Amino acid sequence: MSDVLLQSLITGVTIGSAYALVGLGFAIIFNVSDVVNFAQGEFVMVGAMSAVSLLAVGVPFAVALFLALVIAVCIGLILEKFAIEPAKSATVVSTIIITIGASIFLRGLALLIWGKDFHSLPAFSGETPIHIGSATLTPQSMWVMGVTAVLVFLVHQFFNRTITGKALLACSANPIAASLIGIPVKRMMLFAYGLSALLGGAAGLLIAPIAFTSYDAGMMLGLKGFAAAILGGLGNPMGAVAGGVVLGVLESLGAGLISSGYKDAIAFIILLLVLFFKPQGFFGKAGEERV
Repeated sequence: MSDVLLQSLITGVTIGSAYALVGLGFAIIFNVSDVVNFAQGEFVMVGAMSAVSLLAVGVPFAVALFLALVIAVCIGLILEKFAIEPAKSATVVSTIIITIGASIFLRGLALLIWGKDFHSLPAFSGETPIHIGSATLTPQSMWVMGVTAVLVFLVHQFFNRTITGKALLACSANPIAASLIGIPVKRMMLFAYGLSALLGGAAGLLIAPIAFTSYDAGMMLGLKGFAAAILGGLGNPMGAVAGGVVLGVLESLGAGLISSGYKDAIAFIILLLVLFFKPQGFFGKAGEERV
C-alpha cells in the first residue's frame, strides 16, 4: 500500500505540475482583465503539436521546443489583439464567450492541420526510470517538476521584483488609475496574454512525452487547469499553482486507490465542492468582488 501511495504521489505531482502551469496562466489573465480565458488549454495543444511538426521536418530538438513556445506566444498575442482588445467595451460574460469561441476555432484549425491522430514527443533526457522502492520516477517527470518549479519561481520574481510585473499588478488593481500614471494598459494586456500562452505552451511540451497529444488534448488540460485555479483562488497566481499540485495528487490517489475510471471525474467533483462551499478558493480573498 505504501508503494502505491508513493507512486500515486509521484504521478500526482507530475501531472499536477502541468495543471499548475495552466492554472497560473488562467490566474494571470484573470488578474489583469477579469476574464477567464477558456482558450488557455489550446495554448497547451499548440505548443505540443507545433513541436511535433517541427521535429517531423528535421528541426533540432532544442530549436523545435523553442520555436514551439514562440508559436504558442504568437497565438496568445493574436488572440488578445484581434479578439479581446476589439471587445474591450463588452461585458465580462461576452468576453468569456469570445474566448470559448477562440478555443473552438483553434481546435478546429488544429484538426485541419494535424488531423485526429495522436502524437508524442521524445523524452527530454532518456527514459531509464529511477526506482524508489517499488515506485518509479522517470527522467521526464523530473523535467516536468523541475521546469515547473523554475517557471513558477521566475513568474513570482517577475511580479514582485520587476517594474513590468508591478505595472501588471497595478493594471489588475485599477486599470484607470494605472493609465493615468502612464502605464500602457493595452500593452500590459498583450504582455499578460503572451506570458499566459508561454506557460501553456511549456506545459504542453513538458507533458507530451508522458501523455499523447492531439488536436483536442488541450481541452481537458484547460478544464483541469481552470479547476486548479478555482481550487487555489482564481485571483491568486501562487494559489493556482498550489491548487494544480493538490488537484493532481488527489486525482492520482483516486485513480490508484479507487479506480482509474474515476480519474477525470475526481477533478470536477472537487471543483463543484469548492464552488459550493468555498467559492473564493482556498487561497482567495473572501470579500473579493471578482469571484
